[in-house]
Amino acid sequence: MTETIEITQVPPTRILVVDDDDAFRESVCAAIARDDGMVLAAQGNAVAAAREAIAHVDFDVALIDLGLPDGNGIDLIREISRTLPDADVMVVTVFGDEAHVLASIEAGATGYLLKRSLTDTLGETVRELRAGGSPISPVIARQLLQRFKRNTPESPQPAATVVDDGGLSEREREVLLFIAKGFTVGEIANMLHLSAHTVATHVKHIYRKLAVHSRTEAVFEAGRMGLL
Repeated sequence: MTETIEITQVPPTRILVVDDDDAFRESVCAAIARDDGMVLAAQGNAVAAAREAIAHVDFDVALIDLGLPDGNGIDLIREISRTLPDADVMVVTVFGDEAHVLASIEAGATGYLLKRSLTDTLGETVRELRAGGSPISPVIARQLLQRFKRNTPESPQPAATVVDDGGLSEREREVLLFIAKGFTVGEIANMLHLSAHTVATHVKHIYRKLAVHSRTEAVFEAGRMGLL
């Protein structure tokens, strides 16, 4: 009797791209076409076109610019988060200021990258996002940490005070520190000599224990708890 082996193929990640910079949008679409793990679901250069896609096209990840000619990308993030909770939304923009970052996170973004950070890393970034990570540009992560330092009162702590570790294991705290520094799941895996899957699992446990849903929220909560 001949044995047969069934190979289960993982369907490619369906991507929605919304950006009014034609050259950049075309470069992103070209990167998607080169990667067997991704497929372009739809693309648009304005809020109206994006809303049409959200209503009629199935997608797993939305790459959203914030400055669009007929509105604000943050409104799209909020709409996707409300109507398609299983989809990931990653901001890809030139805006790196605190107001845009915080507004995007509050609207439901699960990643935030400056456009210059996406060059040649789109496939890895999307895979990290779908594995439970929250890609964020290192400069944005540093900015958020500096915000914590500004908002944290400088009062001396008693020597016997024990910092609440949130129930995190030693390894999870180690991963959390790398997350706060802006490293990707793949980079953390290499530095800790672990598989990317193991690191992604640690990230999911960190999110659950800190009661957060994204990398940036984890950095906020960890800073508030004194873990960073």
